[in-house]
Amino acid sequence: MTAKDSKSEDEWKQKLTKEQYRVLRLKGTERPFSGKYWNNREKGVYYCAGCGGPLFDSNAQFESGCGWPSFSVPISDKDVDIKPDLSLDLEREEVLCNKCGGHLGHVFDDGPKPKGLRYCINSISLDFKPVNFQNKC
Repeated sequence: MTAKDSKSEDEWKQKLTKEQYRVLRLKGTERPFSGKYWNNREKGVYYCAGCGGPLFDSNAQFESGCGWPSFSVPISDKDVDIKPDLSLDLEREEVLCNKCGGHLGHVFDDGPKPKGLRYCINSISLDFKPVNFQNKC
């Protein structure tokens, strides 16, 4: 397990935009179909917008129709923490960045086989780096 990023809340407020802070640190969410990656089809890797840790590969992304980026698996189970979330009078499982503890979204059991999971992640919690296809001859 990696060490948690130990920034103070004031340091997080300085590092993140107001909306990133609301989602990553205060466990907010963005409106469906409003985030920059909900319909992204480029190949690459998604990183935590808070700490830069790798989270999801675009090969695990799929169209779920929910309005948020959806992934079948993280790059590694060690990259995310799953915690019970009983807010809003719902029983859900919250997805957190293992490195900084930032709120990413929720995981549900209605995803594709073989695991049947759908990691429903806020775009604002992510940074995306496309695959570089340049030939280095």
